Amino acid sequence: MSKAIKALLRAMLGSLRDLLPILLVIVCFQLLVLQQPLPDVWNLLGGALLVVLGLTFFIFGLEMGLFPIGETMAYAFARKGSVAWLLLFSFALGFGTTVAEPALIAVAGEAADIAAQGGVIQKDEDSMRSYATGLRLTVALSVGVAIVVGVLRILKGWPIQYLIMGGYIGVVVMTAFAPEFIIGIAYDSGGVTTSTITVPLVTALGVGLASSIKGRNPMIDGFGLIAFASLTPMMFVMAYGILVS
Repeated sequence: MSKAIKALLRAMLGSLRDLLPILLVIVCFQLLVLQQPLPDVWNLLGGALLVVLGLTFFIFGLEMGLFPIGETMAYAFARKGSVAWLLLFSFALGFGTTVAEPALIAVAGEAADIAAQGGVIQKDEDSMRSYATGLRLTVALSVGVAIVVGVLRILKGWPIQYLIMGGYIGVVVMTAFAPEFIIGIAYDSGGVTTSTITVPLVTALGVGLASSIKGRNPMIDGFGLIAFASLTPMMFVMAYGILVS
């Protein structure tokens, strides 16, 4: 049996182990607390199987493709020694992965629908699409800027705690001035950016970059980019809400 098949089977067993507690909780509460039979047992089992397969292929794909390519490109840019190209790549990576983030697409669409119902924007398809697109681009822009700041932190050796504290102070200040309808969306936007597509590539970039620069510790300097990616969208979305209103 080839190494790839063995690795795939190990990933599948790991996904099943991770999913098993969730299934046990659902079954126990359904049978013992609610005291009702499981609805659509075959659909439940089929859905659980699909989740296991989906998690397996996703994790296997990350380990086989996304993590290595992120680290390899970080090494290549570090050897090239061009800070400008590295920062441009960092921005493009943050922007591109966030625009394609499924969670952000879902939240932006829901936000546009609620904004139309609340009278914030006109209740027509063009206005709702424009609002959702503007929200997605704003979040993507903020993540691109965040990754640039995080890469500069790695290059310069800046302490992350001061940057994070300063950022959250800015979030609190902007909350006092932002329209009420955008605050919840802004706070949620910080969470949806740290999802399936953005996290693996951005983490690989940070670890690879810190590993390739002399004097940097991957454990200390390689992580932290995701913190910036979840911080800046809050400020940018609140600013977007101020402009839209």
